[in-house]
Amino acid sequence: MFRFGIFVFFIFLTSFLFCDTNNNTINSIESPVVSDFSRAEDLWKIFLENPNSENSADILITIGIIGKGNRNIIENLNNYLISKNILVKSGAAVNYPLVSACIAAIMELGDSSSYQALFSAYCAGYPEVIAHEAYGALEAIPGNLFQFFLNVLWNNPPEEKFAAFRAGINSERLSLSERGQLAELALEQALSAAEENFDLNLMRYNAVLTLTSLRWTRSNPLAIRHYYRVQSDFTQDAFYKDRFIEAINCLGAVGNSQAALVLGLQLGLINARTETTGNFDSDITFAIVNALGLIGDNAAFDNLFHVNNLPYPENIKTAARSAIDRLRWNR
Repeated sequence: MFRFGIFVFFIFLTSFLFCDTNNNTINSIESPVVSDFSRAEDLWKIFLENPNSENSADILITIGIIGKGNRNIIENLNNYLISKNILVKSGAAVNYPLVSACIAAIMELGDSSSYQALFSAYCAGYPEVIAHEAYGALEAIPGNLFQFFLNVLWNNPPEEKFAAFRAGINSERLSLSERGQLAELALEQALSAAEENFDLNLMRYNAVLTLTSLRWTRSNPLAIRHYYRVQSDFTQDAFYKDRFIEAINCLGAVGNSQAALVLGLQLGLINARTETTGNFDSDITFAIVNALGLIGDNAAFDNLFHVNNLPYPENIKTAARSAIDRLRWNR
């Protein structure tokens, strides 16, 4: 840190000399803020003259330290980072230390207009350490980060929607309520997609897990739509069994009487098949019984009661008895 401090001082001194040489020095006693703005812009000019010099990274960081509130400097650094992000996405090589320094400078400037540039860096495909730095800067800069993530979910391409969802759900800045709203919108966006998309499917599955953990009851209609989607997938491919169980668990966590009817119907079909053939999937049956108990709607009573008359293992029968005990009758 001491060596860096010496170098920062050297850069300041260099900028002063540069300004004096070019008759651009502003009286720091009369207008210290304007003087800082001028020094930052002079340093930016120095940087542009030789952006790949051995001192370029330190110049960028110094610009971030002294350029707070300077709209030109903020815009210049944002545009510089965005240009590097575009290059990385195209597969071109960039100077990683300079990108890292630019992110550090933007974080020092602390302006929320930098959210888009930083998020673009987070999604661009940089090495993990730089992506982590971009995410850290997003977290550190004051502003309505929640609204920014919502806007990305509404307007951006699928891979960026998923990235915004992941960033938001893991953000220490967002409250549990904001995370629930973010997951709800993520699930809605994924379910409304006109075509199948890998990123949107992953976002849908992860949104369901988040809504389940938060017990986000506002998402009940979306959770039912997701349940039917995954049920159809599972019917065609047993690979989706775990996803189907996750969908059942989500209905148990967020569901109302409508969800109870959906799961009760499914349990009735399983009971009928078990009675006729003796064939059933114990994991799915247990998940449905447990979810019905969590919802606690008495419309499920008949199917839950019938479980104990069928050749299910004891864990399913015990779960059914427990579910019956949790049914609410006074409505």
